[in-house]
Amino acid sequence: MLAVFKSQEKISTYELIFVDDGSTDGSGDELDELARKDPKFKVIHFRRNYGQSAALMAGIRHARGDIIVLMDADLQNDPADIPALIEELDNGYDVVSGWRRDRKDKGLTRVLPSLIANWVISRATKVYLHDYGCTLKVYKKEILTNVDLFGEMHRFIPVYAAWDGGRVGELVVNHRPRTRGVSKYGLSRTPRVILDIFLVYFMDRAIDRPIQFFGKIGFYLFGLAFLAGLWALWAKFFNNQTFSETPLPLLVVLLTLVGVLFMLLGLLAEILVRTYFQSAGRPPYSLRDTRNFDEDS
Repeated sequence: MLAVFKSQEKISTYELIFVDDGSTDGSGDELDELARKDPKFKVIHFRRNYGQSAALMAGIRHARGDIIVLMDADLQNDPADIPALIEELDNGYDVVSGWRRDRKDKGLTRVLPSLIANWVISRATKVYLHDYGCTLKVYKKEILTNVDLFGEMHRFIPVYAAWDGGRVGELVVNHRPRTRGVSKYGLSRTPRVILDIFLVYFMDRAIDRPIQFFGKIGFYLFGLAFLAGLWALWAKFFNNQTFSETPLPLLVVLLTLVGVLFMLLGLLAEILVRTYFQSAGRPPYSLRDTRNFDEDS
């Protein structure tokens, strides 16, 4: 990787940040040795393993450059692809994602679930990428300012960037067979991915307008309760059924109560969202640029 950056005349200053996610194989000591020899090597040591999202978040928070490149340390990504990804940013993109079109992984346990996940994520988020799972991506730093990663949400960084007004591109990259270690990704992680997709879909629809999201569900339930009530009245007056002979009155009460709960949930979520934006000092929008203001450079 160091050779790749040294060979690029356009990249005059750079730093290489490594995150030791609580490793026990001695790799942390080797990274410290590299850092002692060359100040361009930066090392972050976690006290224990916090997961890939936390590791990427730490690297992003400590990065000082205007362009941030993220990649795994499993040696499957090719650092030689980095210059082309960076150059693609000049075409107006804020994010350029790698696409492992010719993957060197097992088809049934890795490639097939990945294809399905990419298809579902693209359609759920309206951010169409072939390979969300490829960590090799290039970002303009400002597009990552408001990104907070938790759980296993690192694969959705391009989605967050797009929601923040960023332009997302994609470029085919090389992919190597895995020669060291064992991948933790496979069919067993599919339920987690499905839950993450649901969470991202919810955040897209409701994070800045929860009262509308939950309130709409509440109104639908009120509508169903009203229809059930009409049905109960029709059964009583035209079919000679008493309320005790049909479950419809109970259904009316149940739907009404659940509808009220959804309305209250939306109100509570609205208060929490507004409190979050105010306490964090974060506006509910993202600026690309400004003109003729005192702070403009």
